[in-house]
This record gives sequence, C-alpha cells and structure tokens, in this order.
Amino acid sequence: MNVTDPIADFLTRIRNAQQAGHRIVDIPASNEKKRITEILYNNGYILKYKFEDTENKQGLIRIALKYDPVTKLPVINSLQRVSTPGRRQYSAVDELPKVINGLGIAIISTSKGIMTDKQARKENVGGEVLCFVY
Repeated sequence: MNVTDPIADFLTRIRNAQQAGHRIVDIPASNEKKRITEILYNNGYILKYKFEDTENKQGLIRIALKYDPVTKLPVINSLQRVSTPGRRQYSAVDELPKVINGLGIAIISTSKGIMTDKQARKENVGGEVLCFVY
C-alpha cells in the first residue's frame, strides 16, 4: 500500500480504532510519527505506546488508546490534519494557532524538531502546522 500522506494515515488509524472501540492500534513507524506519539502521550491523550521492530526494518508503533472510565468515550475528541502534502500550512511564531483557546494542542514541525504549539512559543520558533488534537 502506498501512502502519500503518512501523518494523515497515522491520525486516521487512531480515529478509526477509537470509533471501533479498540484498545490498541498498530501503526507503521517513522521518526515523525514516533515523535507525534510521544507528544500525544506527554499531553495525556493516549495511555501508553511501544515502538517495536519488524522484519522489514520499518518498525511498528503500538498505541494503547485512552477512554474515559465513566462515559467510555475516547479521550481524543478530534484529530485534524492541517498541513497536507498538496497544501502546506506554515505559521510564524507570533501566528501559531491556539486550539480551542489553548485547551487542545497544535503539533508543529519546526527546525528544532516536532513539538506542541506551547513549546514552539517557548522556543520562539514557527514551522509547519501538522495537526490539531483535542
């Protein structure tokens, strides 16, 4: 299968797994996706994750999804791809988007690596707005 937008594929796999009520989702690994997974974990959107090696050297990211213990609803309400291969979206540091007035996070790819919008403001760098999570 040839994926032209691996990050959109990553977000869609998480979305689909949540809608189906799965506990765990497997996603082909890349350094970019590993970093996004770490950001989701650090911000409390997923329970845990594991990077596994496969025969084809690509590797696998195994993510344990997080659900509300009472309502059984997924913790992630929305995963939105912002910048696509056909239409890149860049933001200067003073124009970085705020997701639901700071309740959600924007994941930005900067010259200092992939980070949240809050970290990017602290580091004073702009970059490509990959996605919104809330």
